[in-house]
Amino acid sequence: MKITGPYLFILATLLIDAIGVGIVFPIMPDLMDRVGAASTAEGAFWGGIMMSAYAAAMFLFGPIIGSLSDAYGRRPILIAALATLTIDYMIMALAQTYWVLLIGRVLAGIAGSTFITATAYIADIAKPEERAASFGMIGAAFGIGFVLGPALGGLASGWHITAPFWIAAVLSALNVAFGIFILPESLKPENRRPFGRRDLNPFGTLIRAFLIPGLAIPLTCIFVFEFANMVYVTLWAFWGREVFAWDGFTIGITLSAYGVLIAIVQAGILPQLTKRLGDYPTLMLAIAASVTSLIGFGFAGAVWAVVIFLPIAALSDMAPPLMTAFAANLVGEDQQGLVQGVIAALASVGAVIAPLILTAVFERSVNDAGLYLPGAPFLLAGVMVLTIVPLIWRLRTR
Repeated sequence: MKITGPYLFILATLLIDAIGVGIVFPIMPDLMDRVGAASTAEGAFWGGIMMSAYAAAMFLFGPIIGSLSDAYGRRPILIAALATLTIDYMIMALAQTYWVLLIGRVLAGIAGSTFITATAYIADIAKPEERAASFGMIGAAFGIGFVLGPALGGLASGWHITAPFWIAAVLSALNVAFGIFILPESLKPENRRPFGRRDLNPFGTLIRAFLIPGLAIPLTCIFVFEFANMVYVTLWAFWGREVFAWDGFTIGITLSAYGVLIAIVQAGILPQLTKRLGDYPTLMLAIAASVTSLIGFGFAGAVWAVVIFLPIAALSDMAPPLMTAFAANLVGEDQQGLVQGVIAALASVGAVIAPLILTAVFERSVNDAGLYLPGAPFLLAGVMVLTIVPLIWRLRTR
């Protein structure tokens, strides 16, 4: 698609947003220690609770925010979400107890409409046949953000453990200012739909989306894949500390390397593969890469294994934009916000449950005297991705 000013602004917005998210990852173990966690396993558990609270808030509010953007436009919703994120990072920086951190994560989940509305914005301005590559650029922006975010977080934590939060707050505030003065509206008045009482019910919105012909298959695939992929976000820092005794800086460097690879895949490899092979073969390649990397990390016991499987894991990140494109192309312009909100809600349901299950599996696998297998959560995630292969096979005809 043609690269326009609004398109570049949305990518820049998501880049800064990703920096704000990724900047926190390297300090999660230390942050849990600060609020009273007694061990790495306990810190992973309480960190998982925080991530589940974030996802629960996004599940409840994601479809509502998406529907609001269908009714009132993308611009005001996006700016409001960025302002809420600024407040959230300030709360996280000032928090002295676990419960205040938890409140901050709930607020961030409500503001998760940044990604939802930005994706709907891209769907507004991209042609149907260009949406997979365009959504891939969103992934690339996040990838670059995760290059800068974890590295910056690891370095900033050397000054003070709250420094990464203050940096993220400043970046989000700058985003608000840019949005107010630069971002035009993408959704034309004639393409909007009324916001009704039924849009306030996230469960009803999910049901309506699944009843749209053909949409249930890509939505189900997205849900399972995002559930499984939560293993990286939830456990990478704790797994790295347990298996390799990594510190915050090393965790940040490995996450940054992963971000570089994702950016290369999403911005360079994904558009070329979809152009040469088509969306569906590229999706199958991504699923195969996902299963391979998850099993590889499950049994990894040396750093060289991380070096081998990290690029393969980056290839698996082609799956979400491809499945999102399948879903977006099945609905009209007046339902793009709804669909993106439902996709975010489904990912959030997985993100509510996944941290609880995966951290429990991790805690059991490192504390059980009979079986020490820190990579057990990765193996479980690999099996889950395998279960959606028959459904993805059915997408072949769409």
